[in-house]
Amino acid sequence: MEATTATTVATIATDPSIMNTIAIYMTDGGIFMWVILFVWIVGLAIGLEKFVKLAYRYDVDGASFMNELQRYILSNDIQGAIRACSGTNASLPRVLKSGLKRATSSISQMQNALDATALEVIPKLEVRLNWMQLVATISTLFGLLGTIQGLIQAFGSISSADPAQKAQILSAGISTAMYTTFIGLLSAITVMIFHTFLASKAEKIIAEIDEYSVKLLDLIGTKDEKEK
Repeated sequence: MEATTATTVATIATDPSIMNTIAIYMTDGGIFMWVILFVWIVGLAIGLEKFVKLAYRYDVDGASFMNELQRYILSNDIQGAIRACSGTNASLPRVLKSGLKRATSSISQMQNALDATALEVIPKLEVRLNWMQLVATISTLFGLLGTIQGLIQAFGSISSADPAQKAQILSAGISTAMYTTFIGLLSAITVMIFHTFLASKAEKIIAEIDEYSVKLLDLIGTKDEKEK
C-alpha cells in the first residue's frame, strides 16, 4: 500500500503533463494563486510541526501512566513515581512530577505545584494553533480577492475588445476568478481540518492534566489518611 502511494506521488511529481497543467493553472490564476500557495504551505508547515509535538512529544496514555504511578505510590515508593515521570517529555508526567515532589508537604502545596506547572505547560500545547485559523481566513480572503480581480479584468477589458475576442477575454477572466476561488477554499478547508484535529488533541492532553492532577491529589490524600 505504502509502495503504491509513493509510486503514485512520484509519478505525479515527474509527469510533465500533470506538472504543466498545474503550472498553467497557477499562471492563469494570477498573482493571488501564488500568494495563496505560499500561505497554504506556511499553514501546513505549522500543522506538521504541531502534529509531531502533540502526537509524539507531549502526549501519553494518561490512564496507563496513572496506573503505573498508583502502583508506586501505594507501595510508598514516591521516588519511583518521580523517576517514572522523568522518563518522558510528555506534558502530563511533567505536571504530575511537580506534585509528587511535594508529596511530603501539605495537599495545598501539592495543588500549588501542580497548578504552577500546568500554567507553564498548557500554553505550549496551544501555541501557534491560532495561526492556522488565520491561515484559513487569509486563504479564503485572497481567494475572494482573486475572484474579484478576475471579474474586473474580464468585464474591464471586454468593453474595448474586438467582438471576436470578447468570448476569449471573458473566459480568461472567469478562469482567473474560479482558479483563485478553488485554491483559496481548498487551502482553507485542508488547514481547518488539520487545525480541528490538532485542537482536539491539545484539548485531550489538557483534560488529562486536569483529571489526573485531581486524582493524584486524592490518591496522596487518601494514602496519608490511611497512614494516620
